[in-house]
Amino acid sequence: MIEWREEGMVLSVRRHGENDAIVEALTRDHGRHAGIVRGGGGRRLAPLMQPGAQLALTWRARLEDHLGHFAVEPVKSRAGLMADPLALSGLTSLTALLGFVLPEREAQHGLYEATMAVVELMAEGNPWPLAYLRWEMGLLDRLGFGLDLTRCAMTGTRDDLAYVSPKSGRAVGRDAAGDWAERLLPLPLCMMGQGPATTSEIVQGLRITGHFLEKRLAPSLGDRPLPVARERLMGRLSRAV
Repeated sequence: MIEWREEGMVLSVRRHGENDAIVEALTRDHGRHAGIVRGGGGRRLAPLMQPGAQLALTWRARLEDHLGHFAVEPVKSRAGLMADPLALSGLTSLTALLGFVLPEREAQHGLYEATMAVVELMAEGNPWPLAYLRWEMGLLDRLGFGLDLTRCAMTGTRDDLAYVSPKSGRAVGRDAAGDWAERLLPLPLCMMGQGPATTSEIVQGLRITGHFLEKRLAPSLGDRPLPVARERLMGRLSRAV
């Protein structure tokens, strides 16, 4: 029998049989990991296992490659997010993206801590959209599709960076862009840690990360469409501009 214990955040839950559920969670040391929860589809446990909930997990299986079973204990429910439609959209987008892009059972040191930090901002009612944008930037970087916003791709200078190349993901200076400016993605200062982060700029930044999630990352995973949850988040944020 193989067994491990670790805290994790619920990414998704689906029914399994009449009363059980298959829970997929994000953990630090075991990454995106699934297991069957006995009674997880019943009245007692189902309310504890909503996406975003923090659980103490014990996973057991006869063999390493088996689906296995989770024993679960609640740590944080984060049920308060249900009362905030925008934060709930952010959480749903975050959990859906993690389920979409992460390989199974690979440790996620760093990403796990970054994810928990954003979710805590959402749960506590603090401003979170800029942190979410930076989280998506970090996700792209971790998966090998990171943006290079440190200097102009054409001149090597760091001054007046105003665009991102939709092909390379590298920054381009305003003067260097010239007649190509219309083909480039406008670069908001907040993506470089500069200036105030207005909702408009955050949406602009999410259009950039969304471009690379859709055009670069998704094709590497079999060209599946991005989760609809992310599109819903973009819609809500765009309406708030």
